[in-house]
Amino acid sequence: MVVTIRLDGSAGDRVTARCSPLAELSACLHAVDDPRHHPGSAEWLRSALSDELAGQARAWSPLWGAFRARYLLPLVDGPERGLDQELADIDGLPLAAFVDMTAQALLGQSQRRSPDLAADGGATRSRFLGRLNVISEGHLDLGRRLLADPEDVRARLLVFLETVGSSVFDAEWARLRPRLDADAVERSRSRRTLGAAVIGGFPIATLRDDPPRVEFDKLYHATASLADAPCVLVPSAHIDPHTIIKHHPAFPIVIQYPVAPSPPQSTASLDLMRARFGVLADDTRVRLCRYMLRRPETTSDLAARMHMTRPQISRHLRRLREVGLVTGERHGAMVRYRLNTGAFHALGPDLLAALSR
Repeated sequence: MVVTIRLDGSAGDRVTARCSPLAELSACLHAVDDPRHHPGSAEWLRSALSDELAGQARAWSPLWGAFRARYLLPLVDGPERGLDQELADIDGLPLAAFVDMTAQALLGQSQRRSPDLAADGGATRSRFLGRLNVISEGHLDLGRRLLADPEDVRARLLVFLETVGSSVFDAEWARLRPRLDADAVERSRSRRTLGAAVIGGFPIATLRDDPPRVEFDKLYHATASLADAPCVLVPSAHIDPHTIIKHHPAFPIVIQYPVAPSPPQSTASLDLMRARFGVLADDTRVRLCRYMLRRPETTSDLAARMHMTRPQISRHLRRLREVGLVTGERHGAMVRYRLNTGAFHALGPDLLAALSR
């Protein structure tokens, strides 16, 4: 599956590279959703956030989990904007756009449109809440609040982001800014040489001809065009190993990418490494790993996504658990399976980056 950005003969000035404090702040907060996936970011959060702010970060985490809300990345192209300006952009969104982007993040629907929650009757809203109920209690609670009073959700979210920004993130941003600025400058130099084809300069991207386009290896199909929207390239120190691509009608295409690979953390024996590579020789298990990397999944969730039976999925999960690539966590009557990202780092950071596409 691929996300395609059509170049359509567009000039390089349709692509800009710049930093975004809001995108980096939400990349930091993403570690709340899975601390083991982003140990460096999680360590910073533990040391920086008060108990009260950490609790609020967990409550809001569905917005910066596996599917980040679109408004947490640049909503306008052009020169870099400060955090206060980017928060003002969220405040200025039409309410319907804010609700749509929030629902999209809660449902984990990538770039597909979320349900029309303003539709007449309660059936659409009931289905929306029903789908959130099987994801997590936190998703359901935030979904209920969104339906009851979306303006209040937006106002409280902005207060939280501004508080974290001014109280703890400003120092982290000052530390990271020179490295991110340097990478953005280098991307801008490349754009002057390559034009819009600079978008193809990421490990998960492939530049194609006829028609000119860049294809990103992702877990869903989508297409955007530079003829319809400009593209903003945003470097990040906290997003590794992901590359995020966001596009929403009437807003710029945004690609947030890691500035450096994660270091390998290997303590596995040669026999275990061979066993793990053997298990991953099966394409179905690789696809399962890609789903579990984004968020913990139940056997039923994975069976539905893969169009397979639960016993089939269980057999594959057992093989992955036997070599320590997957762990199970019980939540009441359900067991959710998550990827052991440390084990994948031991196999090689390039492999984990490939799964994260």
